[in-house]
Amino acid sequence: MSNWTLFSNHGHVLIYLARDPEARLRDVAADVGITERAVQKIVRDLQDGDMISVTKSGRRNCYRIHKKQPLRHKLEAGCNLQDLISMVNRGSGIERPDQAVAHKAEQGVKPGPEPGGSKHGPQPGPESKPISSKPQPVKPKPVKTAVKKDAEPAETKPSNGLEKQQGSLF
Repeated sequence: MSNWTLFSNHGHVLIYLARDPEARLRDVAADVGITERAVQKIVRDLQDGDMISVTKSGRRNCYRIHKKQPLRHKLEAGCNLQDLISMVNRGSGIERPDQAVAHKAEQGVKPGPEPGGSKHGPQPGPESKPISSKPQPVKPKPVKTAVKKDAEPAETKPSNGLEKQQGSLF
């Protein structure tokens, strides 16, 4: 069985940014399953197609979806981005944080901190395992430099006593 989806990576990135307008592209890439560079290209394509705009918010970017923009293919020309985003979000059961607050307000529930965590959802406790399987960064190995035979000896640093107790490190 092949691994294909109905939406392209452009559609996945657009839906992700609609759900979390302040998302880091690194997080978008990890969840969509493509490289960060590919996400950058897609965001540029979406900007060029006037589907999103990007503004700076401190050190982060904020992505605004132009919801009235019609879809690009002639078969979908009768729909706009809002129709697409609403359809996908309705079927997924996932709400953006601001939609959840509005929904709670309609039901008479006062907004407050979510039980079990921050605005990004419950945080894993000591007994639970993290949900995502993001790759851990690889630490670079130290590089040894060659010493020239004719080179002058380097200046010696004053000893702090540990070198005398444990012996020279080199």
